[in-house]
Amino acid sequence: MFTSTTQIRVRYGETDQMGYLYYGNYALYYEVGRAEAIRQLGFTYRQLEEMGTMMPVAELNVQYFRPALYDDLITVKTILKELDGGPKISFHSELYNEAGQFLNKGVTTLVFYDPLEKKKKDMPGELFTRLSPFFKTET
Repeated sequence: MFTSTTQIRVRYGETDQMGYLYYGNYALYYEVGRAEAIRQLGFTYRQLEEMGTMMPVAELNVQYFRPALYDDLITVKTILKELDGGPKISFHSELYNEAGQFLNKGVTTLVFYDPLEKKKKDMPGELFTRLSPFFKTET
């Protein structure tokens, strides 16, 4: 299992009239978490794109438990629970406030896509190589 954390402060422009993080902005926080998780592996989304791989979102599931509020420092925990090297990858996201309260969870499934061939493809080998040590099991 691979886990990454990053922090984001809720900005005023991201909130609704009640000072709650607007529900549609949670997906943006998940995206920041995914991008930073890949960065922690030693490369970026931009490099994946330069290697000929796009990662469009195929599915997004979200559950809200408590609101994130204006000026809260949110911890975004991004988790990869499985690695198969195929054409899909699912990032599990959990959001916590400064008090450690669990606020929200979501699962974002993306596909690896070749924009020139206009079709899905398997996970790039370099990404698989960097992730695989986190998924080694002892026998």
